[in-house]
Amino acid sequence: MKNWLLNKQANAMPLGLNGYITRGLALFFILLFSYQLWIVLHICWWINFNPSSSAFMEDRLSLIQEKNPDAELKHQWVRYSKISNNLKRAVIASEDAKFLDHEGFDWEGIEKAYKKNIKKGKIVAGGSTISQQLAKNLFLSTKRTPWRKGEEALITVMLENILSKKRILEIYLNVIEWGNGVFGAEAAARHYYKTSAANLTSGQAAKLAAMIPNPRFYDKHSYTAYLERRTATIQARMYQVEVP
Repeated sequence: MKNWLLNKQANAMPLGLNGYITRGLALFFILLFSYQLWIVLHICWWINFNPSSSAFMEDRLSLIQEKNPDAELKHQWVRYSKISNNLKRAVIASEDAKFLDHEGFDWEGIEKAYKKNIKKGKIVAGGSTISQQLAKNLFLSTKRTPWRKGEEALITVMLENILSKKRILEIYLNVIEWGNGVFGAEAAARHYYKTSAANLTSGQAAKLAAMIPNPRFYDKHSYTAYLERRTATIQARMYQVEVP
């Protein structure tokens, strides 16, 4: 009886600092694991079902609705076969020439971007692949955090291992931003050219691809010398591109 009381008193003693740290770390890792599992389950769901939105789309909608509470995004999902091969080739030529060959990361491209940024003294090139951009758009907010790049890399690995290249490109073309409140290939084609994503010409597709790095700017400034040069460069390259 005496030993039972002593054990009960010992168990009732408040935790020391180490105890709180241990419990805190355990809770952190449980939450971290749960979040990663939530992401994996979403990606598995998207093998056969289309995402209705993305983290980036929700962030943009919130900002737009601060000025106009009734505003809605321009977005309409279209299946892969209803997107012009011109646009598929143009986007790959512009954003990720090694898309079909890499496993999520273009290390040579990242190295080139790093050297270019060092030379210019500021960030002028990203080196992100289509898979990395999709990971960021689908799950990550626009807020800069210390762990954001690490999370982006982990989600990229998940996307590449769960989805096919064709599915990654299909989702990417349907969720990326192409103007102020304009998301996806169908909305972009109708917004800029009054046509469908299926009927985009090579020149139209090349210009849409050239807009991707700064879509809201080009939505307002659709004719700049740089944009025209970039469009011509992409159009010249796109015929060498294979699509999944």
